Amino acid sequence: MSRIGKQPVAVPSGVKVSVNAGTRVIDVQGPKGKLSFTHRPEVKVAAAADKVVCEVNPTGGDAVSANAYWGTTRALVATAIEGVTKGFSEKLEVVGVGWGAKVQGKKIVLAVGYCDPIEIGIPDAVTVTVTQQFIDISGPDKQKVGQLAAQIRQQRKPEPYNGKGIKYAEEVIQRKKGKAFGA
Repeated sequence: MSRIGKQPVAVPSGVKVSVNAGTRVIDVQGPKGKLSFTHRPEVKVAAAADKVVCEVNPTGGDAVSANAYWGTTRALVATAIEGVTKGFSEKLEVVGVGWGAKVQGKKIVLAVGYCDPIEIGIPDAVTVTVTQQFIDISGPDKQKVGQLAAQIRQQRKPEPYNGKGIKYAEEVIQRKKGKAFGA
């Protein structure tokens, strides 16, 4: 029995949730955008005007995986509703002398110490702004925002000796002492 799956998801005013039972597609539309995803066949989802209820589908398969998908589906619906009402954001910081980032069309261009700049494509419904050494990523889809932030950070992870690299704004880098010379 899923403790999270049992709880209904409240739908705030201004948000419209529709469920297509035949194709298992859930559409969530709100002021920040529109999201849709397909839920697993082990779960039944029913949408009312003010709440969304998830239940285990008795013909969906074994009970152990059905309970896991039950809670996961409820969490995905709650995240989609939060995304279209408030949105999600990540903030990255580029640390290094002469390093920086800029947005060119649908790409972000990173100059982080390599001979050639690195270009990363920006997905649809995600906005990226660069101010000085900070990169702000925001959008209604939590997965796309987090994935883009992880891709950018992966290009030059922060290193512990000089502290250079691309890091999350709230991330604290544990600094290491270098080698001691002399006796």
